[in-house]
Amino acid sequence: MPVVHVNGIQLHYEEAGEGEPVVMIQGTGAGGTVWQLHQVPALTAAGFRVITLDNRGIPPTSECPGGFTLQDMVGDVAGLIEHLGIGPCRVVGTSLGAFVTQELALARPDLVRQAVLIATRGRTDALRAAITRAEIELHDAGVEIPVRYAAVVRALKSLSPRTLDDGAAMADWLDLFELSPAAGPGQRAQMELSTLGHRLEAYRGIRVPCQVIAFADDLITPAHLAREVADAIPGAEYELIEGCGHYGYLEDPATVNKVMVEFLTGAAAR
Repeated sequence: MPVVHVNGIQLHYEEAGEGEPVVMIQGTGAGGTVWQLHQVPALTAAGFRVITLDNRGIPPTSECPGGFTLQDMVGDVAGLIEHLGIGPCRVVGTSLGAFVTQELALARPDLVRQAVLIATRGRTDALRAAITRAEIELHDAGVEIPVRYAAVVRALKSLSPRTLDDGAAMADWLDLFELSPAAGPGQRAQMELSTLGHRLEAYRGIRVPCQVIAFADDLITPAHLAREVADAIPGAEYELIEGCGHYGYLEDPATVNKVMVEFLTGAAAR
């Protein structure tokens, strides 16, 4: 189990494949293993060396229960890239991981060759702020929610109507969500970072080639907010994938992997 001391924490990461490196960053509450079902096989088949990591807050990486900032998470990824000696490299992030990726591209362009921003945004609107605050208040209240109820709410927030209406698929998703661990102190700290400040003007300074992938049915990071990020970053490519919610990279991995690999191996890669 590779663990490296960077930026004041113990950071766990995994590697697969050979070739030019791609670092992948997950979202709130998720570990790097989530990428291994669909994205890691697609990228290794395309000739990449893929590095996945568990963000601070997610064991076995340090939980940092006292809290942390988005810039701390940016520093973690920068430290890992420098430790491995792979910069500048390609970086892929989804949701909170996309926030980290775009901030890394802005602050340390020397470490980022290309960036893929999945299910991202550059500001927090009223509904997204309310959702985050409500989830934090529920967590802090210490209420023990039945696991099936929590699974259903997660499905409604994260999946598309197409998936929600598929009985067989939903049975599998609900079983998976029920097995997910409860939010610990590190995940609670990650929740706070979901209320991203207004960063669109700053992102006009990003000079790294970027691709923004949005999902048409995404409730958590809706497509129009992702489009704002693509419009702010000079030259950024924008891909809208229909029939997917926030977990679109798991709902329709074939389409997501196709557009991502095409970007990472296309003209922007040279």
